[in-house]
Amino acid sequence: MIPDSSFNLFDYFLGDDKLAEIGSRTAFEFRGRRISYRDLRGETDHWTRRLTACAVAEGDRVAILLFDSPEFIACFLAAAKLGAIAVPINTFLPAEDVAFILSDSGARLLIIESELQNKGDPYDSRLPANSATLVIETESRSLLGEGLEGPSGIVEASTKSETSAFLLYTSGSTGAPKGVLHLHGSIPDTVESYSKSVLGLTNKDRVYSSSRLFFAYGLGNSLSFPLAAGATVILDSGRATPERIAALFAEQKPTAFFGVPAVYLSLLEHRAKGGELDTSSLRLCVSAGEALPPRIFEDWNREVGLPILDGIGSTEMLHIFISNREGEARAGSSGTVVPGYAARVVDDQGSDCELGNLWVRGSSATAGYWNRPDLTRETIQDGWVRTGDVYRLDTEGFFYHVGRSDDCFKVRGLWVSPIEVEAALLAHEAVAEAAVVSAIGQDGLATARAYVVIRAEKQEGLADELIGFVRSRLAAYKAPSRIDFIDEMPRTATGKIQRFRLRAASNLSGVQND
Repeated sequence: MIPDSSFNLFDYFLGDDKLAEIGSRTAFEFRGRRISYRDLRGETDHWTRRLTACAVAEGDRVAILLFDSPEFIACFLAAAKLGAIAVPINTFLPAEDVAFILSDSGARLLIIESELQNKGDPYDSRLPANSATLVIETESRSLLGEGLEGPSGIVEASTKSETSAFLLYTSGSTGAPKGVLHLHGSIPDTVESYSKSVLGLTNKDRVYSSSRLFFAYGLGNSLSFPLAAGATVILDSGRATPERIAALFAEQKPTAFFGVPAVYLSLLEHRAKGGELDTSSLRLCVSAGEALPPRIFEDWNREVGLPILDGIGSTEMLHIFISNREGEARAGSSGTVVPGYAARVVDDQGSDCELGNLWVRGSSATAGYWNRPDLTRETIQDGWVRTGDVYRLDTEGFFYHVGRSDDCFKVRGLWVSPIEVEAALLAHEAVAEAAVVSAIGQDGLATARAYVVIRAEKQEGLADELIGFVRSRLAAYKAPSRIDFIDEMPRTATGKIQRFRLRAASNLSGVQND
């Protein structure tokens, strides 16, 4: 962590010295407008005054329920300037989860899109009694930097790198959302470790991320890394369909693209169906969120001529801590440890091993879970963060994702990695997507079951063909006993496959050999 005795994220990105250097550069392109770093400073000052008028003070939580926009970033940095704690909220969450986050965080202020006010019961009822709500009109946003006065009557906080800065709530796919607390020094740590050493972003880059700002991944992609480099961010509040991304590539010409595996697959499918996909401006493609299947890596490399730099990060670590590099990218691998971090693969007793649980440590690690000291003690031990992922480490220092610890399972007393079986299925030309989960067969024994999205209409005997295909590549016990064909995978808002829903479906319907 940055050792400064006095440090604030607002000054880090928009301080006087930084503005003197890059003030006239374009920070964002949004809805046909170019917004300079000086304009962003003006808008952030404007929001600092509005937060102050709502009696927001140091340590107060400011909930931000906004689409990707310059206002989102201005509100985030305004909260930091006042020493408040920003709480970005996933705009895809159901109303009950939003209400839980507001209540759990004790938000002093809610800044919300007008379009999102009708998602359910009024959120105001879950805010503390003395809290306020500010509404941004979705279709008539302010023109940033125009007619905005400088700060007046604002008492800036005296923050340090160790001061709490923002709370990121996990998706809550397996339970209630959990607030992950990060500090003012956390973002600069990820800039120094990952952005500078792996990405090499410069002020000449044009950055687009299909993952949104309210995710840890998207926050780094569209705020931390480009703003630290003085680059231009292409912000888009629309749904990231392959058609929309392709149009954005053609019109906006990004040089760096951040996505998740499902997005890369959708773009490949879009191109395979005859859709235009102009990737000529790209120099850098990054993937995270879940393991990138080797087939997507290979297809993208062949079609686009660029490797996808896959990596693993987490909300707890704020961004990517193991990554592939340009010139050293390997299909199926998450890469090697990013400078500034340390990672271990350990068994259940905490001893180093070749295949086991992934532990990581680094200065960007969370300060703990909000209101959950029990979970903090369970997850962070002696500075090591337990990721919940199972990994294999080879002799060259490359890490290979085996699965989540709660996704791996045993068949005939032997471990089965869903990732490995899914990769085997994806090697078949008929398979577009695959997910493998544990199930119980008619004999009462554990078995593997696969859910598959195919590229064309189902053919007679395809399930048996796929099972045989997997058996020809893997040990027989790893092959699924049953394959179900589905139209699409259930996913979280981050694009991760919700295997727990598939497991639930398997347990309800049972398994029988095809």
